[in-house]
Amino acid sequence: MATILLDGRMMEAAVYGGAVLGGGGGGWIEDGLQIGRLALEVGQPRLVTPDELADDDLLVTVSLVGAPAAKEKFVKPIHYVRALELLSAAVKQPLKGIHTNENGAGTTVNGWFQAAVTGLPVVDLPCNGRAHPTGTMGSLNLHEQPGYVSHQAAVGGRGSRYVEMSVSSTIEQAASLIRSVSVQAGGLVAVARNPVTVAYARENGAPGGIRQAIKVGEALLDHKGEAAIEAVCVALGGRVVVEGDVREYTLETTGGFDVGRVVIGDSELTFWNEYMTLEHDGERLATFPDLIMTLDARTARPIVSAAIEKGQAVTVIHVPARNLILSTTMRNRSLLKPIEDVIGKPILPYLES
Repeated sequence: MATILLDGRMMEAAVYGGAVLGGGGGGWIEDGLQIGRLALEVGQPRLVTPDELADDDLLVTVSLVGAPAAKEKFVKPIHYVRALELLSAAVKQPLKGIHTNENGAGTTVNGWFQAAVTGLPVVDLPCNGRAHPTGTMGSLNLHEQPGYVSHQAAVGGRGSRYVEMSVSSTIEQAASLIRSVSVQAGGLVAVARNPVTVAYARENGAPGGIRQAIKVGEALLDHKGEAAIEAVCVALGGRVVVEGDVREYTLETTGGFDVGRVVIGDSELTFWNEYMTLEHDGERLATFPDLIMTLDARTARPIVSAAIEKGQAVTVIHVPARNLILSTTMRNRSLLKPIEDVIGKPILPYLES
């Protein structure tokens, strides 16, 4: 497929489709629209397929790390560019493209501003085609590559909380340090990390994930209310599983994550930034990396887990993992096991083989 010159309509669809694929995480719609508009104001970001680059070209992942509900979070466009500058200085090799870590309202358009400023293309090769809680889940299984050195840079915060950090370490150590820095910065940081070749990213990432987000966003925006929700379900091969008012809602921001639960009628959702489980009367209906997502029952606007309110009328959709464009990390049981300790529910027994 040929290069796409990204425009306002595509940007809006990418943000709203990304919000759905965020599965409760992946940032805020308003933030995604803001950075997307700014990218289109300062330049002309290009979306290219991996096949338009050489296998040994070097890509860099850009992301946001932190807790979406953190009250003191502060990340601005200049922070995105500064993180890329810090990483480039550490790598000392030419970068040929930018790709996002995941799909989400804010994260699908990760890299668009940097691309508009630098002239580098946005590569339609997100590290994962849906949002996920940990940095390692968005790191293409690099933690299993012997001797791989992870270069990561993070920038965020304001005033006394402003932080710049560049680290070279193992994936796990670097991800842990970045998460800690996000807390110090007020809850959120812009990150550039993990240069890899196009060939490796193609094998382990989610090629086509950005175009899928745009397709889902177009389905949502071209309809209204229940019809919009139905259009999203058709586009993803999903279904509506729960409708009703939020009866209970708890959220705790801890360790740079949002953790909590939502009760709608006799159904319960748990989340670790993203929705992890959906149960009805104790029966498991969906389990991460299945896509579980809440939308406003009247307007069809996607609602992230951190924005749920008691009494809100919501519709919950479920898309089986097999219908999503996902990375190899979503089949890595060692990366999914920590979910159980966070939410206090089994995950591995429910995974598709």
